[in-house]
Amino acid sequence: MIEPDHTSLSQAIRDEAQRIGFELVGITPAVTPTGVSHLQDWLQAGYAGEMQYIPNREAAYEHPQHVLDGVRSVVMLAINYHTTEAISPDGSNARVAKYAWGEQDYHDVLRGKLKQLSQVLHDHHPDCRTRGVVDTAPLLERDFARLAGLGWFGKNTMLINKQAGSWLFLAALLVDVELDYDTPHETSHCGTCTRCLDACPTDAFPEPYVLDARRCISYLTIELRAQPMPMELREGVGDWLFGCDICQDVCPWNRKAPVSNEPAFQPRETLRPVDAVELLSLTEDEFRMRFRKTPLYRPRWAGILRNAAIVLGNSGDRSVLPALIEALAHPEPLVRGAAAWAVGRLGDVELRRALQTRHDVEDNADVQAELQAALAMTTADNTKDTT
Repeated sequence: MIEPDHTSLSQAIRDEAQRIGFELVGITPAVTPTGVSHLQDWLQAGYAGEMQYIPNREAAYEHPQHVLDGVRSVVMLAINYHTTEAISPDGSNARVAKYAWGEQDYHDVLRGKLKQLSQVLHDHHPDCRTRGVVDTAPLLERDFARLAGLGWFGKNTMLINKQAGSWLFLAALLVDVELDYDTPHETSHCGTCTRCLDACPTDAFPEPYVLDARRCISYLTIELRAQPMPMELREGVGDWLFGCDICQDVCPWNRKAPVSNEPAFQPRETLRPVDAVELLSLTEDEFRMRFRKTPLYRPRWAGILRNAAIVLGNSGDRSVLPALIEALAHPEPLVRGAAAWAVGRLGDVELRRALQTRHDVEDNADVQAELQAALAMTTADNTKDTT
């Protein structure tokens, strides 16, 4: 195989990456990332929660050769998704993380761009092999982004770039060709700042640079989609329906973050914020049609509606109680249980009858437990039981 000219090919990659919309591009050799030992410690501590796809592929993270055999270089790329500021929700409205505001799933957008970029390599060197990665392969993207000079790890574990902040989607293009490499980013610029750690309402950071995913609002609202959310964390979830931006919103490095011009990331007004009462009434087919091609499809129908009920329970708005009481009879146990909790949180002794009526016919053990806890909540601040 004839080796291409490293410098000219590397420059062609950089030029094309920026032309198709990647704000940041860096190149690093395919090596064992330094973060592997941190990943192993993190998994040993149980911080991955229900995300079993990570420990199931633990060995594969040790080198990118497990993603592309014969890989020699990793082209790391970042694209800004910061579009506009969120509209503060009130009442029955709920927040969606900024990265999910667009019309398209970012995975699809970035994969299309990676395909375009890989063509540059194949044009220069037809026999080369490439593979694009966006989140789904066992690759420590943040580690390789740091090795490629794109930024440093913040105390909230996000990659931060001095100019772009942390509102960044990362993507990688693995190639079996040697290229010219960038200097790793060795310095942290967080100093003594702990705003991201202090702002987390569920205390998801046991220490700087360590995230306990089991307590993270993004994990709770997206990854923990098939089971009830831990009761002790629901209040901290607040009005977040999907994901969370708190630790990025408070980061000083995001104060002057540029605004993205990428059309696919421009926000749909129906997502900033979302009407949680309206969501709670969606049928499964309606949910699928509305969210099938967006990130909000990941928690599935029951997961999103569970989240909507928790948001309503945290709203303090008793006008949403009719929707929650109706949801006590929802076909999905996950939704019934969350609705029971929300009714208990918002209700008083007058609502015990609705909870008790549901409890008398409920055949799911988890939902029965939720109903019993809700019944207890309705009497916690009332000395008289009218049932």
